[in-house]
Amino acid sequence: MSLLPIIETPDPRLRQVSKPVEAFDSALQTLIDDMFETMYAAPGIGLAAIQVGVPQRLLVIDLQEQEDAEGKPIREPRVFVNPEILSESEDTKLYNEGCLSLPDAYAEVERPATVRARWQERDGAVREEELDGLLAVCLQHEMDHLEGVLFIDHLSRLKREMILKKLLKARAKAA
Repeated sequence: MSLLPIIETPDPRLRQVSKPVEAFDSALQTLIDDMFETMYAAPGIGLAAIQVGVPQRLLVIDLQEQEDAEGKPIREPRVFVNPEILSESEDTKLYNEGCLSLPDAYAEVERPATVRARWQERDGAVREEELDGLLAVCLQHEMDHLEGVLFIDHLSRLKREMILKKLLKARAKAA
């Protein structure tokens, strides 16, 4: 397994629409494993393939919400290949979102509280499930990446510009 470089905004690749995964081969399995390693090292709870420069409809999620007796997060890795949202609730939820492609940027985003989704597992098996809570938020956030959408696109123009300005300032300072 290897760590992959995470693309950061304003890289134009983040605005690409990803293509469906067609081959469930060893290259896909390696990419999935590398994405998990990259996400855990970042650290993050979700990562879309486009964020590591691969325009495929693939994302990985591990909320790591529970901890073991030693206080270490319990890993529950989930793979979503060619995910689609079949339906969403009318009730919404505000969540303070961040993104590995926009380091240290956070903002409240309103999304449907519950979604019914269908996707393929890493072996190609089809799954369908109703998701809620943080998992529903994370899935919607990562699926946005597959369409070339960032969480800041859900904000007002003023908030979006403030976040981008802060990000550019931080980069200039680090350089």
